[in-house]
Amino acid sequence: MNKVFFLWTVTLLSGVMTGAAEVHITSKTVEPIGMPQTLQNEARAALNRGMRWLESKQQPGGHWSTPDFPALTALPLWALVKGGTTNHAAIANAKRFILGCVHENGAIYREPQVKQKGGGLANYNTALCMTALKMLNDPDLAPVILKARRFIASTQHMGNDDYKGGMGYDAETGRAYADLSNSYIAFEAMRLTQAVEDLRKSGEKRADLDWQAAADFVTRLQNKPAAGSTTEANAGGFGYKPGASMAGTITNAAGELQLRSYGSMTYAGLLSLIYAEVDRNDPRVQAALQWASRNWSLDQNPGMGQQGLFYFYNVLAKALAVNGAAQITAPTGPVNWRAELVKKLIGLQKIEAGSGHGYWVNAENRWMEADPVLVTAYTLLALETALAGQQ
Repeated sequence: MNKVFFLWTVTLLSGVMTGAAEVHITSKTVEPIGMPQTLQNEARAALNRGMRWLESKQQPGGHWSTPDFPALTALPLWALVKGGTTNHAAIANAKRFILGCVHENGAIYREPQVKQKGGGLANYNTALCMTALKMLNDPDLAPVILKARRFIASTQHMGNDDYKGGMGYDAETGRAYADLSNSYIAFEAMRLTQAVEDLRKSGEKRADLDWQAAADFVTRLQNKPAAGSTTEANAGGFGYKPGASMAGTITNAAGELQLRSYGSMTYAGLLSLIYAEVDRNDPRVQAALQWASRNWSLDQNPGMGQQGLFYFYNVLAKALAVNGAAQITAPTGPVNWRAELVKKLIGLQKIEAGSGHGYWVNAENRWMEADPVLVTAYTLLALETALAGQQ
């Protein structure tokens, strides 16, 4: 990938200036292309309602939802900062809570009360928390972020198996494991915080991932077309992890059994390839975009229906923004994805009686989407990304 384009895309999503020693964020946005002013106004009104709702739901300890998973505080914090909140108390309390979850090794998580397969979800929680902290424009947080980066880099699975290059929930569980969801979140966190590395002490080794191994891991999860075919429905999309897709399996044109591609993981795969500096014209990137075009829908998470719908909206917005295209070609013709996504999300907002605040929630509870805090944070980030525009 062209380095200038890559740095620009990272800056677009994070607000981070990538110059030497710059760790602050900027609040300036660019007017979206092809989005009527009336729609922009409606979107910003929905954003404001959502931000006020989130602020009102923060718990006395500074967290949202549950203190057991700091990521559920990091996501609202990220959304509020990116949205330009002026509620300084909410930000300070969330920051204080997250810092209270920092471990000596740099990880940011809470020990689980009940033993579970994913352990304390240390990778997942740390990646989202360090990204949220980076958004705060606080140079005093650099040591915490740098230790978190080193922790994440140390947990990239580098065994001699199909998981090599990927990330799982918690490497300390001692089992070989990685999936595309955890991987994209970790890859994103490492890219959006990479400018902080300029603040390391002279001579101190920088922390980073093996990006070639990351690209190879993602590539292994992408479905290939049958020989001689380039347009079959499953080709170019992604499953969840080696040997498994949440959408099940499908038989391709050659009669071969494949993992069925689905929307949220295909956009996660696309975003991961770009973060791993795979060129936009690379066949893998183009195949993912072609799958997205053939399966374009905002009424469902393609392949999964209503399951994971708001996670899908969030990663779709980020992937298409980083890719840089103003339009996506759906089966019915060109689509201004920003405008269509904004309209869809505005229409899904629920208004709280009495306060007039707004929130989002999914009636389908898989992956915790019955939690309106999580879903509202996903949605605010998607709206903010769609409104950020292009240069």
